[in-house]
Amino acid sequence: MTDRAALDYGPLAQAAETIFRAGLERVDPLAMMARTLRLEGSALVVETEQEQARYDLDRFRTVTVTGMGKATARMALGLERLLGDRIGGGLVAVKTGHVESLDRIRILEASHPVPDATSVAAAEAILDLAGRCDERTLAISLISGGGSAIACAPVPGLTLDHKQEVTRLLLGCGATIHELNCVRKHLSRIKGGRLARAFAPATSLSLLLSDVVGDDLDVIASGPTVPDRSTYQDALEILHRHGLQDRLPGSALEILRTGANGGLEETPKPGSPVFARTRNILLGTNHQALLAAERKARDLGYHTLVLTARLTGEAREAAHFLLGIGEDIATRGFPLPRPACIIAGGETTVTLRGTGKGGRNQELALACLEAMRRSPDSRDVVLLAASTDGSDGPTDAAGAFAHHGVLRQAVALGLDLHAYLAANDSYAFHQRAGSLLKTGPTNTNVSDLAVLLVP
Repeated sequence: MTDRAALDYGPLAQAAETIFRAGLERVDPLAMMARTLRLEGSALVVETEQEQARYDLDRFRTVTVTGMGKATARMALGLERLLGDRIGGGLVAVKTGHVESLDRIRILEASHPVPDATSVAAAEAILDLAGRCDERTLAISLISGGGSAIACAPVPGLTLDHKQEVTRLLLGCGATIHELNCVRKHLSRIKGGRLARAFAPATSLSLLLSDVVGDDLDVIASGPTVPDRSTYQDALEILHRHGLQDRLPGSALEILRTGANGGLEETPKPGSPVFARTRNILLGTNHQALLAAERKARDLGYHTLVLTARLTGEAREAAHFLLGIGEDIATRGFPLPRPACIIAGGETTVTLRGTGKGGRNQELALACLEAMRRSPDSRDVVLLAASTDGSDGPTDAAGAFAHHGVLRQAVALGLDLHAYLAANDSYAFHQRAGSLLKTGPTNTNVSDLAVLLVP
């Protein structure tokens, strides 16, 4: 048995971070572009495990590049290194700070997770560029998570202020990303396949990095170039399910109701001629990061189990679930013998009840700490929960650690875990306790990873 009084959490926390960073390295957009794209003479070839596409660049007058999302600057860097002066120009919109040094593709920085005027300017610039494409243009779109807020084009009759309020309400009510983006699509001129409509009659190739559970292409960045399966009626039902119909700005609610009643054109659906010359290819996923993290854990000597790439639900409940597995390992050697590493990926949600600051991973770690406080069986368990983009919620931290070393620090500082959790103020707690993980912008984005260790 571990000598619990002498257990040193520093090396364990470092091991958890090393495992997490191995997952990040696997989905680095620059390496990912180099793995999946190549030139064969004048042909651009995109090849993944699932599919292959080939484009003869000599058939096109120009290659135009657009993009939106936290990872698209680094994706653009990879494309520039491959195609060089074959790129006729373009622009990508990224979250502020998630930038690279590019030669031929312009970068626009914009707001996330709530859009602002920079987000509107970015969307308008992308739509303007799309509108100038013709049948001799190859339009390459680089799309990753975060694009929904970074590129914001409200439909006529909806102000930016009202779009911001819709986003805040959905972010705070515990809605999933699928639900959030369904509503966004039906209040946007660029999402839900409408960017593909703007590109026509150009040939359109979209390269996507997934940050959504299940890797649904029409949900990543709200599917700007993908056929949309959702409807105005679906959006209204989501609002009703979360009790938001009476809190939504009147203009937004009126637009959705008008659309549901047939008074507005729906988003382009599967089979629409809009997509006749459009192809969407998924390049990177959370699952790839999980497998790379598992390989690193094995190299470090752990017995490993990749639990799921679909960890969802309230962050607080996910914390209890993961801690329970750690306690089983610690006390019974089940489902793995020690030393053990459990790895999970996905995206939890937080229902805001307080006015504090934090993110879903920091809240998960804080809820885990509160549960650890009442459980002697958890003394050997170390948990790291972090976002692969480097910014968990509206904070500068990727996530946070949970272990009894953090608990001892909290006691020494007189920190009330329950009060911080009730206020949704996980960032302030972890900042004082010294348990934040700060990576800075990673320029990738495949949702979250949780690494649980029992030495």
